Amino acid sequence: MITGILDDLRAESAVLDELVAPADWSTPTPAEGWTIAHQISHLRWTDRIAALAATDPDGFAEALRTATPDLVDRGAEEPVTPAEWRAGRVALEQALLAVPAGAKVPWFGPPMSPASMATARLMETWAHGQDVADTLGVTREPTARLKHVAHIAVRAFGYAFLVNGLPAPAEPVRVELVGPGGERWTWGPEGAANRVSGPALDFCLLATQRRHREDLAVTATGEVARAWLPIAQAFAGPPGSGRAKGSAERGRS
Repeated sequence: MITGILDDLRAESAVLDELVAPADWSTPTPAEGWTIAHQISHLRWTDRIAALAATDPDGFAEALRTATPDLVDRGAEEPVTPAEWRAGRVALEQALLAVPAGAKVPWFGPPMSPASMATARLMETWAHGQDVADTLGVTREPTARLKHVAHIAVRAFGYAFLVNGLPAPAEPVRVELVGPGGERWTWGPEGAANRVSGPALDFCLLATQRRHREDLAVTATGEVARAWLPIAQAFAGPPGSGRAKGSAERGRS
């Protein structure tokens, strides 16, 4: 299973690599205070710390013990070259493949399976790639790799409520998305009263907080589903600030 996810992670990284190779890395992106260089440095730093967690749990525990609240921002400030970023991607892939069967990788939240870690890295690569694409005025072709992003967002349903100081609802939500090729992706019980539906791309943009909900064709039926969409997040950590309504259109003007 993990080999297929790693193949998709490699492909997603290659798309971003192609975008940033000719770009001016000092260009500001929609993430406030972050340039393209910050985006790539952040991905490289997270790949490195994930590889550490997979290969040296004690070393990761020490890094976690000494972590400061600005850890992520400091990671994004580290200088990085394209070669270093690419080498870090390879090192992470090798580290995840070497994790013994059935073992978990420690992380900032709950421990993760190597497959889940690879999926999380793909989600983040895609999300930060969206920032870069918006910066450069490029429209990326959506692919079936979006299913990984959507899956993480659905799995993080309860977490989204908890990090917003709300109790996780007991009622299930049915999620029905249309993939880029017209395929149907579903999660949750078919007869659930609470339902979310729409294009997979729009749902992923919403859950990674790269677009405002009102700019997307994602619909919710039921009180729980309607409460979830404004706070949905596919990433760990505190809620993000999201994007302003119409921000994508303004970025292309």
